[in-house]
Amino acid sequence: MYRVLKFGGSSVGSATNMSRVLDIVEQEAQKGRVVLVSSAISGCTDALEALAAGGALDPSLRRRHEEIVRRLFTGAERTSLLEQLDALFGELLRAPAEEKPTYGELFSTHILEAKLRSEGYRTLWLDARKLLIKGDIPLSYSNIRDAVAASDAEIFVVPGFICGTPEGGVTTLGRGGSDYSAALFAAALEAESLQIWTDVPGIMTANPRQVRRARTIPAMSYGAALQMASHGAKVLYAPTVAPAMAAGIAIEIRNTFDPAGGKTVIGAMTGQEGLVGIASATKGDQVEVCLVGGASAEEAARALAAAGIAPLRSRVEEGNLLLTLRPAVEIPALKALHRAFFESMPLQRVPVFVAGYGAVGKALVQLIPESSATVAERTGKQLFLAGIADSKRYSIDLGGHCGSLADAPAHADDFIQAVCSLAPKGAVFVDCTDSETLYQRFPELFAAGIHVVTSNRRSLAVPYVQYAALKAAARENGVHFRYETTVGAALPFLESISRETNSCDEIDSIEAVVSCTLNQILSTYRPGGESFATLVRRAQEEGLTERDPRIDLGGRDALRKLMILAREAGVRLEEGDVAVEPVIPAAIFERPFEEFYPALEAYEPVFARQMRAAEAQGFRRRFVAYLEKDGDGFRSSIGLRNVSPVHPAYHLQGTENAIIIRSAFHPYPLVIQGPGEGAREAASSILNDLIR
Repeated sequence: MYRVLKFGGSSVGSATNMSRVLDIVEQEAQKGRVVLVSSAISGCTDALEALAAGGALDPSLRRRHEEIVRRLFTGAERTSLLEQLDALFGELLRAPAEEKPTYGELFSTHILEAKLRSEGYRTLWLDARKLLIKGDIPLSYSNIRDAVAASDAEIFVVPGFICGTPEGGVTTLGRGGSDYSAALFAAALEAESLQIWTDVPGIMTANPRQVRRARTIPAMSYGAALQMASHGAKVLYAPTVAPAMAAGIAIEIRNTFDPAGGKTVIGAMTGQEGLVGIASATKGDQVEVCLVGGASAEEAARALAAAGIAPLRSRVEEGNLLLTLRPAVEIPALKALHRAFFESMPLQRVPVFVAGYGAVGKALVQLIPESSATVAERTGKQLFLAGIADSKRYSIDLGGHCGSLADAPAHADDFIQAVCSLAPKGAVFVDCTDSETLYQRFPELFAAGIHVVTSNRRSLAVPYVQYAALKAAARENGVHFRYETTVGAALPFLESISRETNSCDEIDSIEAVVSCTLNQILSTYRPGGESFATLVRRAQEEGLTERDPRIDLGGRDALRKLMILAREAGVRLEEGDVAVEPVIPAAIFERPFEEFYPALEAYEPVFARQMRAAEAQGFRRRFVAYLEKDGDGFRSSIGLRNVSPVHPAYHLQGTENAIIIRSAFHPYPLVIQGPGEGAREAASSILNDLIR
């Protein structure tokens, strides 16, 4: 028996994705002979059509294919396949314009066939240009049967989308035609199974990129599938249905990235199927929405009216309710109709993807399920962990069962790219890393309709133009960008400042003790007791400092936090605008690290003398960040300061933080102080950002 598996462009778009495809194919090969039909890698056909229209060949196209080969193959196999690719690209450049778009599937399938052969399978690459003849199904079926019967291969690899003409030329079956290719092979071979593997868990009640709460339709009839496809559902190419239906072969729509997850089985169904799903398509300057399987026109009108939408017209056709709308109201109309006909649960499911699996990331991963019931009851939002990543691997489960990285496979490809590809709009990406560059990828998430919450202050303590661009990108894409935890952990420092500035109040000054490390050391230090060097070393051993404690002593961490505070107050503060006075002399910083602690120990008499002098005057030493008005502008500084008993920072202990905000509208300062450190506290603050 034969099993026909078709994989779309996103399924084969990288070496890692191809490896997933190969795993699926090898499992199916244990059940019978497999016909693997593949599309071109994602974006390839668009690039080839641009080339055919007279443009230049996109150099990234060759580079992407070569990178896949280099990652999947070694030695002589790699050399051989790179030479084969080079020859194919040469043919592409010489080919007539109308044939150039057909080469993407040749590239992808030659790679897949070679990899399966290298793993010991008996394989055969079949040239669809000679087997499938456009417009002649009987001849196509005969060609397929003869080609397969003449081989003892276990796995046949076939380029989708492309075919021959009766005159011996080369053409295509149309965009999406790889599905049709697979259906023709399945029907010709009377296959036991026809599987269409894509990047969504089957056909859904609506497009999940338009309606976040769309859900998989477990089973549907051939007719309903054809109606969904004909009216705009992108998962299945409409002509695919006819060959499978004629041969009585069920079609399975499955998710390459979640093989064990949801799927849709399309087959013969008896009895009344009822309302199946919603599809939409642009027609000229209007949008037509189809409720496949029929629905009450009156109920649909009520649902739209509640959303403030009036359809231009409506009609019933082949048992389906068709509504014509203005394009501007397409998304809200789809949401309103889906809510009325398909959503019985009042909860809004919110997938959360966490990057960074350190102390805060782990605490957040634990807190999300613990608080789920309470959050759902109070906010109507059901948060669930859909993905988690550290620096080496990631795990994604859109079903919400992604609780640990312990069993996650190692992935060398990109977590953010995977999130952008798989996550529905309205999902939340959380940056719990200490990366200095991850923020540069946030615009990709924004463009995909994904909210971002970060506890990584490096994301915001960047040149102001980059900070402003991030905020603008979030606004332009209609998503939230939250970062309360970047300063003060669970303390509402940023929220308090933004509320005042957003209400047109003017900030006169900000004083902030925001270095948990230095406050811990300074509040513990006593002249004549344990030395300053001893306390610094202990803080480093306990993980309270940066890997290099000189970063803390130099005020770098406090500088980042002051920049964020100032910008939230509307001050365009740059790093170079701040006068930073390190806790210790520059000469100690300049020594090699192995000489750092001895030099710090030698500095002890000076440090102790400064502390005694402050205590003699009734002061305590605190590391304070200042921002205060200076004429038409602001001046800022960071350094050790003497604070009196009436100053809020005088009584701070351990890792406590404090902020004192003075503004034009209020005669008394706003003082906020409390714990500035703690993974659980930070995770709780992130959770608050998630549900805002």
